Amino acid sequence: MDGAPRVPEQRRPGSPTRTSTSPKSPVDPGPLESPEPSVLRFSVLGPVRAWRDGEPVATGSPQQRALLAALLLREGRTATAAELIDALWGEEPPAQALAAVRTYASRLRKALGPGVLVSESGGYAVRGTGEDALDVGMAQGLAADAERAKHGGDLRASRALLDRALALWDGETLAGAPGPYAQAQRVRLEEWRLQLSETRLDMDLKQGCHAEAVSELTALTATHPLRERLRELLMLALYRSGRQAEALAVYADTRRLLADELGVDPRPGLQELQQRILRADPRLAEPSSPAPPEPAATPVRPAQLPATVPDFTGRASFVRELGALLASAEGRVMAVSALAGIGGVGKTTLAVHVAHQARAVFPDGQLYVDLQGAGARAAEPETVLGSFLRALGTADSAIPDSLEERAALYRSVLDGRRVLVLLDNARDAAQVRPLLPGTHGCAALITARVRMVDLAGAHLVDLDVLSPDEALALFTRIVGEERVASERQAALDVVAACGFLPLAIRIAASRLAARRTWTVSSLVAKLADERRRLDELQAGDLAVKATFELGYGQLEPVQARAFRLLGLADGPDISLAAAAAVLDLPPGDTEDLLECLVDTSLLESAAPGRYRLHDLVRLYARACAERDERPGEREAALSRLLDFYLATAAQVFAMERPGDRLIDHLEPTQYEGLRFGDRQDALDWLYSEAGSLLSSARQAFQDGRLRRGVDLLWAAKDLGESGANSKQYASAAVAAKEAARSAGDRRAEGRARTALINVHLVAGRYDEAEEEASRAVELARAVGDFTPLYWASNDRGIVALIQGRNNDAETHLLTAIDGSRNDGNAPLEASALCNLSRVRLAMGNTSHAIGLAREGIRIYDRLGLTLRLANARYALGLAYTSAGRASEALTELTEALRMFRANRQRLWEGTTHFRIAQAYLTAHLPANAAQHAEQALAVGCIGGDRIRAGVLTTLGESLDALGQADRARACWREALSWYEETGAAEAAGVRARLGSASAA
Repeated sequence: MDGAPRVPEQRRPGSPTRTSTSPKSPVDPGPLESPEPSVLRFSVLGPVRAWRDGEPVATGSPQQRALLAALLLREGRTATAAELIDALWGEEPPAQALAAVRTYASRLRKALGPGVLVSESGGYAVRGTGEDALDVGMAQGLAADAERAKHGGDLRASRALLDRALALWDGETLAGAPGPYAQAQRVRLEEWRLQLSETRLDMDLKQGCHAEAVSELTALTATHPLRERLRELLMLALYRSGRQAEALAVYADTRRLLADELGVDPRPGLQELQQRILRADPRLAEPSSPAPPEPAATPVRPAQLPATVPDFTGRASFVRELGALLASAEGRVMAVSALAGIGGVGKTTLAVHVAHQARAVFPDGQLYVDLQGAGARAAEPETVLGSFLRALGTADSAIPDSLEERAALYRSVLDGRRVLVLLDNARDAAQVRPLLPGTHGCAALITARVRMVDLAGAHLVDLDVLSPDEALALFTRIVGEERVASERQAALDVVAACGFLPLAIRIAASRLAARRTWTVSSLVAKLADERRRLDELQAGDLAVKATFELGYGQLEPVQARAFRLLGLADGPDISLAAAAAVLDLPPGDTEDLLECLVDTSLLESAAPGRYRLHDLVRLYARACAERDERPGEREAALSRLLDFYLATAAQVFAMERPGDRLIDHLEPTQYEGLRFGDRQDALDWLYSEAGSLLSSARQAFQDGRLRRGVDLLWAAKDLGESGANSKQYASAAVAAKEAARSAGDRRAEGRARTALINVHLVAGRYDEAEEEASRAVELARAVGDFTPLYWASNDRGIVALIQGRNNDAETHLLTAIDGSRNDGNAPLEASALCNLSRVRLAMGNTSHAIGLAREGIRIYDRLGLTLRLANARYALGLAYTSAGRASEALTELTEALRMFRANRQRLWEGTTHFRIAQAYLTAHLPANAAQHAEQALAVGCIGGDRIRAGVLTTLGESLDALGQADRARACWREALSWYEETGAAEAAGVRARLGSASAA
């Protein structure tokens, strides 16, 4: 068919890969080679279509396509003329039916080429097309492979194969093909498609992907309301998503529908599920994977343990003790062991060694995390749980937001598995508790600087320094038996000088091993000269600093300077480019220095191009900097780092918002930042550097670089809206405001408050946003800093609009428009115009609202913006929805959704799903509306709980229109609870809906 899309060549798993060769030159055709035969592909899972080498083949009239489908679905078997007549016309064929069949066959033979449609025994067949020529055959192969993977216990692979099979459908099966045979096959294949979908959704629930499944199940139950298996899966998905009332409402809707339509009750399985939900059966909350054949396989087997050191020495009693404890975890209550001791005593080394030895006891995997408990910003348990759930095979969309929900899902995923969890460098028991598995067969090893006496049921181990014999053995294994044997007493002197601390011994021995011209006695002499160091080795917590002094003292001057200055920077790690800024060196020279520090174990290479200092090493490096660096050099290093982040963030901002004048009003920088080739690289940098960037900003608030730190927050404002870094950004913005107030810097305070407005807007705290915005405007006017004045006015307009103060919103937005025009800031002007569009919409002036949104789009189009263009299309979509122009609204909102997704704006993505749901309601398509409302709930929205209540209201309207009245009321009751609690005006409307539904 002309204009039909091209289909890429597809291959079933395990089938040979087709290779192609370049065509021969016309001058030399290659007489020994024959041309490669053309490849035909056919599709019936959608319109009946054909392709030759990826190009569409004309398949003729609807009856001719129906004839082709009948032949294709016979899988090479011959169909007689009488069978084909019956397939096309049934019991009332036309008078010339036989002639018509022959004509259709002749035309298809010419279109498909020789040897494809053959005549034999008075009938026809399609032959010689290859194993994967028909999409139905490919789907069957994928489904069979999925079933084998499922029986083998690999649910992830099975689900992926089913996804590929279902993706072969392109709309309705045999779309547009007439005749009784096509209709019968259409019913058969659509039923199979539904069965495959049910199987895949069932596996989603077994793997904990509840939120993702709810959206699709809501849409499918709307399309197939009498399908009880779908209703059962939806009830379970809702229950596991914490939506018990809706789950029970689904049962009530189903019971009523079955009674009205069929006069029957729900099947026993559905009734049993309802009773289990009413009882809050704890087994329902846990994914229940089918019992695979022995040996049991798991979907994902993490193996995250760091490498054990090859020269591990000593600790034999601890190794036996801990090994026995871990081995006992099989078939009994979870084993927990906590190792405590001073820094450098070898807690992590011992724990990793024991964990590797116990791997056979935990065949389902090992998880590892450094909790960074010794630093100022220890890892948050919810962040760790997110990474653990991903490692265990949980999809991002199925990972809940709250700590409690993540911990519950984590324990559910681990149920029935034997997994070892190594929690390294913990801060305290409170940080650890949510990370502990909850069932037998699992175990946790914990290392910390403190004894966790308040961790119930934990086996506590206090780790002391090595014995003299063990210390000497470790030293010998690193340095070599030959060198130590001739200077045994000197070796004993070395380990004694190290206080028998394993890390100190390892550093000293590694230095000696790397210098073949040194003797052991020469190392003893160096240690003997460090009298203060020896004193510190005997002074409790100072022992760690003295141990690191051994490595530090061996550094070349340029290496020592690098070590000292790198220790000044806050943040979880540091990139090569940022380190180059700190050191004021070219990247190549910087990398050489950093790799030398890695060799000395004073620095760790977290990933290619990224480095980090252990928390205790960082403290030691800072002590060295305070002792050995001039104050001016310390301040200059941190100033260069801040300049690097500010200049680079400004570059990202400029690429995201061409024409925006904000970057012209930022504090000047002396050190240049990075330059990017395209927007994607710029965004990658911003999000990968988020933690270090925000840490640098916070550090600036305390060290006299306040204004640049505040401007860095402003330039990186996208982090506040992304959803991924919103909490970190919010914390930094609050710190910026407090620092500015303490310093009496009204200019910095005004800008910090302007950054904080957006934090409150994203979270739905509109009173707080208005307070910050009004104060920011006052401060901006007082000091003549007019950039935050019109930025804050734009935000005040948004707040007033949301709070229903339309006249105030109009005043603020007109101020923002005038200010941005005077400054030549076209992007902010466009933003204010789009916001004013929404105000006009709220005032009932729909046509003006559409015109303002279009004006904003024209500005964004002219500037080449993408993310901001998404906001403009969003505004225009709202206006079209209000005007009842649903088709145009859906076009704009769908494009906005694509743009938000491409720019990683997760919360805006969810908000747009909400607006699409409203547009579908306007178009009287409640099934589509319900599906998008569910996606909004799963992803999250700008505006926090207020918008969530709006989504639930819309979902309730959609479900009510679909005849699911009980579930609709459950959604409205939850929304009303929030509206009444906050005194929101929307409560009256929801209350009225509930009253009408009850009366009905």
